[in-house]
Parts: sequence; C-alpha cells; structure tokens
Amino acid sequence: MVDQIQLEARRDQLFCSEEWQWWDWVAPDSGSMDSALHDLEQAFPEMQYWLSKIPEAESNYLSVRYFNGADAVIFGSFLYAVKNETNDRRRDNQMFFYVDKSNLVTLNLDDNTRGIMKSGERMHMLQQCTQAREGMFVLFRAILHYYHVGMDHFEMNLRDLERRMETRNARTLMDQILAARFELLYWSNLFIPYTELMAASREAYLQEITDNRFYQQLQYRVERMECLFQHYEKEIDTLISIDNAISGVRGNEIMKTLTIVTSVFTPATAAGAIWGMNFENLPLIDKTWGVVLVIALIICSMVSMYIWMMMKGWTGDLLKVKSAQSSAPGNRDRGKEGKR
Repeated sequence: MVDQIQLEARRDQLFCSEEWQWWDWVAPDSGSMDSALHDLEQAFPEMQYWLSKIPEAESNYLSVRYFNGADAVIFGSFLYAVKNETNDRRRDNQMFFYVDKSNLVTLNLDDNTRGIMKSGERMHMLQQCTQAREGMFVLFRAILHYYHVGMDHFEMNLRDLERRMETRNARTLMDQILAARFELLYWSNLFIPYTELMAASREAYLQEITDNRFYQQLQYRVERMECLFQHYEKEIDTLISIDNAISGVRGNEIMKTLTIVTSVFTPATAAGAIWGMNFENLPLIDKTWGVVLVIALIICSMVSMYIWMMMKGWTGDLLKVKSAQSSAPGNRDRGKEGKR
C-alpha cells in the first residue's frame, strides 16, 4: 500500500554556516502554495523561472541554468517514497528544490527527512559544508536511505519467495514473482532522478566537485543502489526462467504420462471394441471360460506393452520423481531439523 505524505505549513530558515543558508518551507495546499511562491519570488527574484514551473510540475523535473552566465543553478521537483522502517508502508511525497552558490531552498520536504537532517550526525555534516550545493548532496544522500530500507524489505520477500519455490512450486508463484518485479520497478523508477541528478551536478560544476567529499559520498551510495537494482533484476529474471523451465518439464511429464497410459490401455481398448461387436460368431463368446481367457490376454498384453516401453527407455524416471525428491539432501536435512 502507498500513502500520501500529510504536510503541515511551516517556514524555516537554517543558517548552517556563514557561507550558505537553507530555506525549508512547506506549503501543503494551494492557498499556502501561492503565498509561498509569492514570498519566495519577492526574496529571490532570480528564482522566478523555477517558481513558475512548480504549479505545473507533477512528476520529476530537473534543470541546470546559468542565470548570470557563469554560476550554475540546479532546480526541479523530486518524487520519492518515505519508508523509515522495513515493515512500514511507503508514503509518496513530492519535493521542490533550488540550489545556487549560497542558498538551498526546499519546498514540501517531509517531516521525517527534516528530523533526520536535524540529527547530530547530519547537522555536523551541514556545518562542514562550505556551499549550498554540498548541503544538497547531504540532503539527497539522507533521502536515499529510504531506498535502502525499501530494498531490505524487498529482499526479505524475495528470499521467502525463493524458499517457497524450492519446496513447492505452486502455480500462484508466478503471480508473486510478477508482483516482486513490479515492486522492483517501482523503486527503480523512483531512483532514476538520482542518476539524472549526478549527471546534472557534473554538468553544472564540472571538475569542481570531482574531489568533493559530499559529492563522492552521494555518488558511491548511488552506485551501491545501482548494483542492488541490477542484482535483483537478474535474480527475478532467473526465477522467471526457473519457473518457465519447471512448467515445461511438468508439461512434458504430463504428456509422457498420458502417452504411457494410453499405450498401456490400447490392448484393453482394442479387445473391448472387438468383443463388444454385435456379431453372433465371435471367438470364445460361447465358452464359459472365454471371458477369463480374454481378460488374461488383455492383462498380459498391457504388461507386455509396458515392459516393452520400459526396455526401450521411453518411460524414463517418470515413476521415480517423487521418491527422488523425497531423498534429496536438502529435504533430508529439513526432515532431520524437523525431528530435532
């Protein structure tokens, strides 16, 4: 389930260091949003273009501009999901941000992230930042924590799914695999703005941020998340391939079973068709022991048909599958654990 973040109006101005400041505003409804946009435009006339984009931004949006021809400005909107604990339901939120050399402006940041940013660890990092863009890197690194929590919950469900597939591959497992695929797709779609943000930062600041500590910390965390997405995507593809292979093997076993049963009962079908005809002079029909002889011939024919197919190797291990599964090392170990 996905909930929407409930925001409360607020306007905070944090002086993290002498070089830059953080404007943290919240406008939860249209009325407070219009007022906030008007006040921001009055305080920062150079933000007019960004402020004009906010009412129409319903998805992720990112732009790099050079209003004075030299200093880079990054602004846009950012969609993310808040998931602070593994078992929490994720909650969607859209934040708007603007960063220049000395100002970081966030609009509609959620309370949970705000609390994280005001913790001792994050405040020490913000105080060490010499420019607003470094504060932006610290902020987005904190938000990326929710993605790791989401991946932890996803991994728990995926491991449970793998165990159930190993023990009993029911038909409903494909639906659960597809549900896991959509869960991973949800988080990976939310992660796309991070890839764009890293590219936009390199475009805006060029070599200035190559050796920047806060940028590198965010970059390495983004790379960690990319590795997780790639790994889980391959893992789900493997599960789908395994399920398809098992379904194919089961289909072949079913067809083989039907073929064997049909072949074994072919003599009985033929005998029943012959001796069921409406003729008076059928062989052995007037003998008292005729029915016994016919039944004996049918049974011998059926047994001979099965022995002949088994000698040909056409029956394979069809009748040994269950015993082989029950004697597998993993199942024996689980049985011992159960006895303990």
